[in-house]
This record gives sequence, structure tokens and C-alpha cells, in this order.
Amino acid sequence: MSRWVGAAVPRREDRRLLLGRGRFVADVNPTTRPGLLHAAFVRSPHAHARVAGIDPAAAAAQPGVAAVFTAASLGDPYLLAVLEREEFIPTRMPVLAGEAARFVGEPVALVVADDPYLAEDAAELVEVSWDPRPAVMSLEAAKAAAAPRLHEEAGGNCLVDLLMFDDDRLPGIFADAALIISATFDSGRVAALPLEGRACLAEWDDRNDQLVMHVSTQVPHQVRSGVAQALGVPERQIRVIAPDVGGGFGLKCVVGREEVAVAAAAWRLRQPVRWAEDRQENLTAACHGHEQRYRVRAAFDDRGRIQALDAEIDCDTGAYSVFPFTCAVEPLMAVTELPGVYKVPAYRARGRAVATNKAPAAPYRGVSRPQIVLVMERLMEKAAAALGLDPLHVRRMNMIGPGEFPYQGVNKITYDEGSYRESLDLAEEHVARQAWAAERDQIRRAGLRAGIGYACFSERTAYGTPAMSQRRMRMTPGYDTAVVRMDPTGEVVVTTGTCGHGQGHETTFAQIVADRLGVHPDQIRLRQGDTDLACYGWGTWGSRSVVIGGGAAARAADLVAGQLRKAAAHLLEASPSDVELAQGRATIRGDAEVSIPIADLARVMHFQAHRLAEDLRYGLEARASYDPPGTFSNACHVAMVTIDPGTCAVRLHRYLVVEDCGVVINPMVVDGQVRGGVTQGVAAALLERLCFDPDGQPAGATLMDYLVPTATEMCPVDIVHLQTPSRFSETGAKGMGEGGTIGAPAAVLGAINDALSDTDVRFDHIPVLPQDLSAALAMAGAAR
Repeated sequence: MSRWVGAAVPRREDRRLLLGRGRFVADVNPTTRPGLLHAAFVRSPHAHARVAGIDPAAAAAQPGVAAVFTAASLGDPYLLAVLEREEFIPTRMPVLAGEAARFVGEPVALVVADDPYLAEDAAELVEVSWDPRPAVMSLEAAKAAAAPRLHEEAGGNCLVDLLMFDDDRLPGIFADAALIISATFDSGRVAALPLEGRACLAEWDDRNDQLVMHVSTQVPHQVRSGVAQALGVPERQIRVIAPDVGGGFGLKCVVGREEVAVAAAAWRLRQPVRWAEDRQENLTAACHGHEQRYRVRAAFDDRGRIQALDAEIDCDTGAYSVFPFTCAVEPLMAVTELPGVYKVPAYRARGRAVATNKAPAAPYRGVSRPQIVLVMERLMEKAAAALGLDPLHVRRMNMIGPGEFPYQGVNKITYDEGSYRESLDLAEEHVARQAWAAERDQIRRAGLRAGIGYACFSERTAYGTPAMSQRRMRMTPGYDTAVVRMDPTGEVVVTTGTCGHGQGHETTFAQIVADRLGVHPDQIRLRQGDTDLACYGWGTWGSRSVVIGGGAAARAADLVAGQLRKAAAHLLEASPSDVELAQGRATIRGDAEVSIPIADLARVMHFQAHRLAEDLRYGLEARASYDPPGTFSNACHVAMVTIDPGTCAVRLHRYLVVEDCGVVINPMVVDGQVRGGVTQGVAAALLERLCFDPDGQPAGATLMDYLVPTATEMCPVDIVHLQTPSRFSETGAKGMGEGGTIGAPAAVLGAINDALSDTDVRFDHIPVLPQDLSAALAMAGAAR
């Protein structure tokens, strides 16, 4: 029976972080690194331009400047992400742009100096001769027949074009359908905006003949692989360490070209080099996400049951394909998982990644799921409105229900056990019990608009190699490996290839292992984020860590527990099957008087191995890997918003989440992830949008222009848990790190449309900004 899994154990990380004792890349002590240099990048002021020439002489002559690097002087290193599909066009991402700049902020040169201010001043002295070209700033412009090509090999600026699940029955189904819903859905471009921007410190270690990199990253091993490939060196010569990481949200699960450039500079100079981006660099030159367009047709019968779905999906991938996931990560996710929690009998989807003169798109938190949930929920609402039905009834009618799991979808995905209808039922009961509808009507009588919106969805999590291999990435992620080691005092070290950046791994992994070994979580330490300590691992993204990394740790802990039981049985003259490990002791089942402290057992196994049989010696360490097919969390979100009719400002008034992530390892950690995710999803629905002028200049390069939510924009988020253990998970847990972000946009948009139910105005895009509301209401009034 679990003692620690399921307990609200306070997060171990929080004390040191709250006391300012965290250790981020910027905290790595410069006084212990003689000759530390600082890097600043020369960046393109143009969205599209040929680099006619670079003259670094004036910058290099400045006092304190150690070097100025261009693409040529670095040896033209590049990153190349490859999808092994004929529909995919691989394109190189140069570490420094040597021939052409393809977005505002693209790095073209690197200045290294004694302090960061000298480096930035010198960077302004680098003379670059530009030959501006026309910029391609929209999906329509990129696909136009006469559009300039960003990459010569990519005709029509399309880097991947995927037609999947085509069904010959579709024309007939649409011809006979009682109702056809056709609509276009758009989502705005957003920035991940972690509290800690990207940062890197690289230094040469003569003793180990190795370049050591401290990087703010979610994927240390992939950074090592990317740097080694770009520089053409063995991976053993690169060590990547991720110290405390101040947020990632997908931005840091790709390898940044700046990280490679800093590594190359340190390699050549044999001196430490550090770079940390400022907020303007983060907003303009770091990877973006989520700019997508869906043109969808859905066929329904006269009862509201969906019969067919046909989707054309375009994803604005920016100027390059990111390493290692490629630009296909968003269209592949979208076309594969669009049906979601609904039973779609016939399906066709085409997904494209289209290059534009913007910063590249990375797999931002949720990776297309916020959009596909928005699409499906709006289709259910539109069908219900057209047929005069309750939209919740239409959802239930089409939803994968109890008794249908495991469910094989039209998208060839097997959904494990979930509580799709149960979560919707419970959410509706909670809303009724709390009298949300009466409160909405009261707000309306007071002169404000108010509305309630629902979103039902599943979150596919913990993608193992069985799932990821279907994407045909040359570097196929999925599995992870853990090592569990008990020392002579009974303390335990767990090493994992996952890499936490705020999720509470140090706490949740300790809870999982503590139950397996019968010790207190305080006796367990997690070691992560160091490529020289951990076996090759795939880091933290896609809600994978507790399921895959935690599953590997659980398996390794079980092996160590088996070693302890055998040794205890030998010393206590009992059978290993009768030995129980609990509360720090190895006890004989049925005889609590016969026991030995686990710490004493560890001491014997380390210091007095001669007392044990040969096959029991030298134990208390085990390695295990885990590679599951994937799990599905699910949830129902409900939002209530108010709209000021004078300013058209939208405010979040109430919010409810009924979520099921299987076995809850730590309720406080889960609740924190849900609330943070909801906040991020609400921001995508109401606040955040990166805009550009026709020449490609970003309109939001500061937090005065790019709006992010604060506590005043949020309301309390009520959370109700359901627990449907997954049979595809070692611990019964399912991933849940992205669910809050996935469900919130659709719920908020539904609430806005409900608030406008007395008008002809409806929205099928996010974000919905006050100016959008004002213009739409004015146009509707003028039309009337």
C-alpha cells in the first residue's frame, strides 16, 4: 500500500528557491572562472535580406574585445533537423547567418568581450552590408505563386505537406449529411516567455579534454548531440549541465543556435564564454509558437452525431525547422489528434508547415492541442446551435464513453482508460450546484455581458518510442533510463534523464521511490540535468517525466528493493517473499518483532559483504529503462467571463477544472501545474499575440506591448480530481503538464461567445482582444 504516492508532500525545491539559493546559469560563479568572457550577438534588422558583407574591424579594435566571430570564421556550423518522410524538406539552420537573414533578430555575428556591456557596445560597431529582399509575413503571402522563397529547396515555402487518414467515403457522407458545418479557425503567434530567458556558459576543461556547457534547457542530451553534430566532434567531448531552470514551456526543448555559437567560441578561445538573452531578444529572436489556421468541414446527422471530419491545417513555422523536433511537430500533432475525445467515423486531414520571415516555431506548451480542442469544441457548439440542441448533449452523444476503452480511433490511436463523460457530468453538476447560470444572469442584469463556456479534451502524454517512431524523426525520442543507488547510510540517489524546470521532480520522484524502498522521501535525492551523470535521456517535454522517467525510477527502485529483501532474508533466516520494506525497516511479514533497519542492512551490504552469500554481495544499485506506448489524461474546463460593454474588456470571473491524470503522485504539484497551465491558456485566449508590420518588424518587443497575465487578470481556479489509473503506466499515473494550457482557450472562447448570444457576433479565433470585440459589435450594429 502506498504511503507517499498521493500525499501532498511540500515541494523540496521551494525552500532554496524562495530563499534565493537557487543556482541558475547566471549564478554560476564568475570569480572561479579566470578569463570569463561575455557574448553579444549582432542581429539582423531586416526580416529578409542578403548578407553582402560583414566588417568586424571596428568592433575587434575596441579595448576588452577578445574576438568577433562570423559564420565564416566559426566554420559555418549549422543545425539540421530531419524527418525521414518524403513529404519533408530538410533545411539547414546556420548557427550564424552567413548568406541571408530570414527574420528580424537572426544572429549574424558574435562579439566576445571582457564584460557584457563592452560586448553589446562593440556589437553595434560591426558593419554589415545588407541587401534587403521582400518579406513573407503571412500564410497567404508565403503560399502565393510569386512569393519569394525563403529556402530554394522549398517550393511554395512549404517545408512539410502531410495528407493523412484519407477516406474514400467522405464525398458520399458529406453529400448525404443532414448538416454540414464549415468554418475557419485561427490562433495567434505567441512567445513562451519563461521567467528565465535562454542562457549558456561554455568553458573548456583541459583535464577532461571536454567542453562543459551550463545551459538553461529542458533537454541536456539533445543539446549535447546538437552541439557535437554542429561542431563535428564526438559527444564525449561535450558535457551539458542544466542547473535550476526558470521555466521552459517548449522554448527550451529545442537546441538554440546561440548555445551552439557560444560553445564554438569557447572551444576556439579555450576560455569561458557566457551569454544570457534579454527580454527583447527573447520576444524577437527566440522561438515562437501556435500560429495556425484550420479550414474544417464536419458532417452531422439530424440528431447531432458527427459522421465525418475534413481538415486543412496550415502552421506558420517561421524561417527554420527547429532541432531536433523539426517543423513538422505541430502539423503532425494536429492531423493525428484532431478528433480528440470524440468518435469520428470518417476522417481526412492535411497538415502543412509553411515558412515565413519570422522567428522559428518551437513545440510551445500543448503543441497544437489548444487549437484542435478549440476546433472540435466550436464544431460541437455550432452543430448544436444549427440543430437547436443542448451543446453539452451533443458533446456527450459524440464522446468516447464508459465501456469503450481501450478505444481504437479513426486516427489509428489507442486511447487508454479515461473519464471523458464522467468529467463533463461532474463539471456540469458543480456548475449547477454553485449556481453559475443564476450568477451569469445577475451580472447581465447589472449591465455587463457574461457567459459560460465548456471545453472537453484529452491530453496524450508520455510519448514513448512506439508513438514517436510513427513521426519518423531521425532522432526518435521516447524512452528514459534511471539509476537508483543506496549508500551505506541508507540514503538514496536517483539519477534520471528527465530534466525538471519547475515541475517539482525532486519531490515527486522521491515519493515514487520512497514507497518502493520503504524509506522516507527525505532520504532520497534526485540528480538530473547532467549528461555525464545520467544515461542518455530525452529530457522533459510532452508531459512525460513522471510517467516515463518516474516509471524507470520505479523499476530501478523495485530491483534495489529486491536486493534488500534477499539480503534481509539471508540475515533474518527467512524467505525474501516474506520480507516487507516499510517505515525504514525490513520486517518479516506476520512477525513485526523480527526486523532490521534498512540503514543497517545497507551498511552490512557495503561494509560487511562477506556476511552475505556470493550472489547477494555488491548490490544496492540498479538501472532500468521504461518506454511506454503513451497515456491519455483528460479534463473538462468551464469558464465564466464578463465583458464591459463600454471598453469591451474581457475579465475571467470563474474557472473550474475537472481533471483525470490517473494516479495523482502529489496533489499540490498537480494543482500547481493545472493552475499555471490555465493561466497560460487564458493568456493565449485574451492577451498574447505577436504582431508584425508588412516589412517584418515585430510590434511587440517589450512587455509594454506583449501583454502577459498577472494575478489581477486571473480568478481562483477550482480543481476537482478524478483518478483512472493507466494500464500503460508503471505507476498508474498519466502526464498532465500541458492540460491547463490545452483546455483554457476553448473554454474562454466558448464563454465569450455565450456572452454575445444576444448578438450575431461569434468568434472562431484567439486571442479575442477588446479591439476585436469592439469592431465586431460595431459591424454587427451597422449591419442591423
